[in-house]
Amino acid sequence: MQEKPAPSTPSSEAALGAASAGLGYLLWGLSVIFYKQLMDVPPFEVLAHRSVWSVVLTLLLIFALSRRAALMAVLRDRRTMLTLLGTGLLIGSNWFVFIYSINEARIVETSLGYYINPLVSVLLGVAFLGERLSRAQIFAVVLAAIGVAIFAFDLGQLPWISLYLAASFAAYGYLRKVSRATPLEGLFVEVLVLLPLALAYLWWLSGHGGTSFGGGSWFTWTFLVLTGPMTAVPLFLFAFGAQRIRLATLGLMQYLAPTTQFLVAVFLYGEPLGSVQLMTFGLIWFGLGIFSFETWRSERSLRRMAALANRG
Repeated sequence: MQEKPAPSTPSSEAALGAASAGLGYLLWGLSVIFYKQLMDVPPFEVLAHRSVWSVVLTLLLIFALSRRAALMAVLRDRRTMLTLLGTGLLIGSNWFVFIYSINEARIVETSLGYYINPLVSVLLGVAFLGERLSRAQIFAVVLAAIGVAIFAFDLGQLPWISLYLAASFAAYGYLRKVSRATPLEGLFVEVLVLLPLALAYLWWLSGHGGTSFGGGSWFTWTFLVLTGPMTAVPLFLFAFGAQRIRLATLGLMQYLAPTTQFLVAVFLYGEPLGSVQLMTFGLIWFGLGIFSFETWRSERSLRRMAALANRG
């Protein structure tokens, strides 16, 4: 008689969740190598294909996973749909700037933006959710601000790529947090919002010189089709992991993506890294270290208080 498989333990679920989320963040970090292969394709066209193939993939997954009822619930919720309209436009613009930065060999600025992103998210939480910061957390935010100011002074202008990526993704995260949409259905609606613009641009492009998909090599159109999985798969891995590990663990793991981008930019593509950039990243890394430690300490204190309350 065949034995039944043993049920998953909390520790094994947490390990599986950590591996899933870690792989998702790693794919986000390595995606700069993927999009580097499409440097000959204009950023707007890459964005259009990313939207089209993400719609195709997410729709197939919704049918394959029997999520049609969940999708219909989202489509009937007017408030959720309005939120997803905003998040769709936000994430679309974020994707475009990300692709543009890779084409322009400014991946270091991209990684800087995603390092800043958690601190911008914290400021949004203070402004809109009534969250409070400790003195150590305020100090961490100030250090990051000083780092960005030094970077801007050295550039002679605001590092708009870093700031826009940080602000747009933080705003996206905030709106998705207050939205009732589930990850898969929410992503489908977001890319569906971008679909008319994407199709209109590709139609216009076909009559003005042709598209890279139609006139390019098999290598180019294969990578354009793969922009769908490269968009959806890391998000699914992230969502799977987020349900199984603590928020503090997830918060610490998010630095894996910009760290990977930073290492790829400097050691694989040879982007310049002078003393000013090192000072900038040093301040931000130090600030993030303080912030992460303070977050972990606060969460541990809350768990102890909860345990004492349960005993009582």
